[in-house]
Amino acid sequence: MYPIQRHRRLRTSQPLRDLVSENALGVKDLVLPMFVMEGKGLKENIPAIEQNFRYSIDTLIEKVQVLQDKGIRAINLYAKVPESQKDNTGKASWDQEGLLQRAVYELKKACPSLLILPDVALDPFSIYGHDGIIEDGKVHNDKSNEALAKMAVSLAEAGADLIAPSDMMDGRVLAIRTALDASGFQDTGILSYTAKYASAFYGPFRSALDSAPVHSNDCPKDKKTYQMDPANSNEALREAFADIEEGADILMVKPGLPYLDIIKLLKDETKMPIAAFNVSGEYAMLKAGVKAGLLQNDSALMEMMISFKRAGADLIFTYAAEEIADLIKV
Repeated sequence: MYPIQRHRRLRTSQPLRDLVSENALGVKDLVLPMFVMEGKGLKENIPAIEQNFRYSIDTLIEKVQVLQDKGIRAINLYAKVPESQKDNTGKASWDQEGLLQRAVYELKKACPSLLILPDVALDPFSIYGHDGIIEDGKVHNDKSNEALAKMAVSLAEAGADLIAPSDMMDGRVLAIRTALDASGFQDTGILSYTAKYASAFYGPFRSALDSAPVHSNDCPKDKKTYQMDPANSNEALREAFADIEEGADILMVKPGLPYLDIIKLLKDETKMPIAAFNVSGEYAMLKAGVKAGLLQNDSALMEMMISFKRAGADLIFTYAAEEIADLIKV
């Protein structure tokens, strides 16, 4: 007896495998997280996220122009502000002359076709390293939303294409959407970090911004009172439907690899555009495995990326975006 179905027929050559491939990854799917700092002519290595750097605004523009030549269309922008600008109000986050606002404005002027998705959260601007305002030892939800809405409007005024709130406050999408509309920015979209988990995979990122929660009796020791429990999936759906009702245009799942099931769940149930964040800890694990001789970088990286697409992600935030663009071009 011979098998009636010979599945291997469609695997006999690379062109044939490509012809029947169910998912494809393109450079257009990628968003590169980038870090801006004060200064001029600066490019600082981030040891915890290798091949990634902190840039002053002028060198950031130079780098983005190179990225655009490689087909990368979108960046997710974070600001590393001086300690002197941090407090418990977050007021530096909505300063029209602030670092993030100036970076968005100058980038848009130099690279008008670039899609700029600035991060909206208070942790880089907070003396406590939390995504919101601390009051009575807790993160105050509604006061934090007021600050986040001001930040969102200031970034829209600077030229941001999409606002990307990563804070996980309840109702912040509605607060931001209302503020944007009232300020005449009806066309500025919101990419909401809908299912952002209280994950162990964020460490390298926090070192890049010096934004880890401080150890103090005045504030929570971690972010578990607002980021999601890794054990929960139904809660992600509740968050998703709430964000949709409040006006979100794209939904984010963060981290990516440990939550492929959540990506699929949100895609299947909401039919919304879904973003996956290949976070710093996932990236660092891959690079550590490569250094140890346990993994082959290119094949492991591309396998990781296609897993996000297979799960249902429409776009992928990844620190490897430039590397992937080079691989796809090859």
